[in-house]
Amino acid sequence: MAKNVVVVGTQWGDEGKGKIVDWLTDHARGVVRFQGGHNAGHTLVIGQTEYKLNLVPSGIVREGVACYIGNGVVLDAHHLLSEIRKLEEGGLKVRDRLRISPGCPLILGYHAALDRAREAAKAAGDKIGTTGKGIGPTYEDKVARRALRVYDLFDRERFAEKLKANLEYHNFVLTQHLGAEAIEFQAVFDEAMADAAEILPMVADVSAELYAVNKAGGSLLFEGAQGTLLDIDHGTYPFVTSSNCVAGQAAAGSGVGPGRLHYVLGITKAYCTRVGGGPFPTELDIETAGTPGQQMSSKGREFGVVTGRKRRCGWLDLAALKRSIIINGVTGLCITKLDVLDGLKELKLCTGYQLDGKRIDLLPMGAEEVTRCEPIYETMPGWGGSTFGAQTWDALPQEARAYLHRIEEICEIPIDVISTGPERDETILRRHPFGA
Repeated sequence: MAKNVVVVGTQWGDEGKGKIVDWLTDHARGVVRFQGGHNAGHTLVIGQTEYKLNLVPSGIVREGVACYIGNGVVLDAHHLLSEIRKLEEGGLKVRDRLRISPGCPLILGYHAALDRAREAAKAAGDKIGTTGKGIGPTYEDKVARRALRVYDLFDRERFAEKLKANLEYHNFVLTQHLGAEAIEFQAVFDEAMADAAEILPMVADVSAELYAVNKAGGSLLFEGAQGTLLDIDHGTYPFVTSSNCVAGQAAAGSGVGPGRLHYVLGITKAYCTRVGGGPFPTELDIETAGTPGQQMSSKGREFGVVTGRKRRCGWLDLAALKRSIIINGVTGLCITKLDVLDGLKELKLCTGYQLDGKRIDLLPMGAEEVTRCEPIYETMPGWGGSTFGAQTWDALPQEARAYLHRIEEICEIPIDVISTGPERDETILRRHPFGA
């Protein structure tokens, strides 16, 4: 019987979703990306080989698994082709297994130019921390009903007509409002047409194909990008990404009915990290040697896959996690990077906040309110042994098991999977998402 699983990040992204998607893929016929763009970064370690993915779904490293880019993804075709070539150089077959929705809005050169120019114009404290990839401006064009979409690549004259109209509008903003250089029509058009020749053989009716897979008894895995607290509607707005990162978007962003999303796995780092601007109630000092924050940063190798920026680090925030569990309808949690906490004498769990003199137990909506939140901590003993590479629950130190049990108690949700390292077999399974 077909069963579909959605994998989402429950924090500010970078939770280790890629490894878990790859680990689960042996139970799936296909893996689906349903939102975001090449601002996502998933790192997979398979034996001695490390794969860094932005647009191609993480299932690509499993032979025989189909990969789908749904209509909710904004597509930089030029970047996608570059990513495909790198994977092919590493020996992976991609083009015969990758399907792209014709409904994907296209990221073009002027979108990235707008993204960078806007961020540069902001005052230091107002910068969002955008990757500058053109993601936000492309989603804006989609909502404004002027986006060029993959299906427009089929008609050269229609594409040119729409592109001219868009450039007239966006070049006015670039030059007159932002003081940036105008984008030339011919360069954008020629690149798009060259990319189209390679992209079009991979374009397919993704919604219909996913329906057919399920009808034939095949299971699907839906792979989220970024994290719930960066969601455009539910995150720490305006310090958020430009798409919906929550489980419900798996339906809208790929063209499947919500009734076919059977299990939601919430990926949760054993501590918290955040890249870019925005409030972070449990943030720690990551520069001072010997501090918990510095250990999280260095031992966790906390650098962005896409940007290379150092991630901010802090204690695990259960008030934020509970908000994510509610929003996503999380069925079970997967805790990652537990080994990064090895050796710390004591650990802190944020169980709520003081906000304007009152205790609250859930992350509030909006950056202004979150900025005023003061974390309320519960302290627990750390552990001296190593959790790295553990494959069974009993192999974990008693204090590590107590830490995980406390997370379950406060959040009232089971921890079904624990990732103890980057390799596939460095995983503790308590309940399988495809069998739950």
